[in-house]
Amino acid sequence: MNKAKSKLSARKSRHERVRKKVIGTPERPRLLVFRSLKYIYAQIIDDTAGTTLVSASSITASSKKELKKGNDVAAAQLIGKQIAEGALKQGVKQVVFDRGGYNYHGRVKALAEAAREQGLKF
Repeated sequence: MNKAKSKLSARKSRHERVRKKVIGTPERPRLLVFRSLKYIYAQIIDDTAGTTLVSASSITASSKKELKKGNDVAAAQLIGKQIAEGALKQGVKQVVFDRGGYNYHGRVKALAEAAREQGLKF
C-alpha cells in the first residue's frame, strides 16, 4: 500500500471514530470541514433531518475573487467567516465541530477560529 493511500485510509478511520460521537441535532448542528489539495469546504448539517443548512467553499466564484489560492490559511479564514455568517442568518448559534479526521492544526484551526470570531459557538 502506498503512502498516500494509507494516509487517506487512516483519516477515514479517524473520521468514522469521531462520527460515532459527534451528531448534529436541530439545536446544535454539525460543522463539517473537508480540505482537498486545491480547496477547503465547510457545511453545517442537521443529521436528524439529513439536510445541509449552510455551506461555503473556496471553489465558489465569490470566494475566488477575494483569494489568490483556494487552499491556504487565508482561504480557510474566509470560509470560516462565510459559514458563520450564513449560520447566524439561519438562526444557528451553536454547532458541534467535526474536523473530518484532520488534525486541529493549520487550515482546520484557522477555519474554526474565524467562525468563532464571527459569533458561532462550539
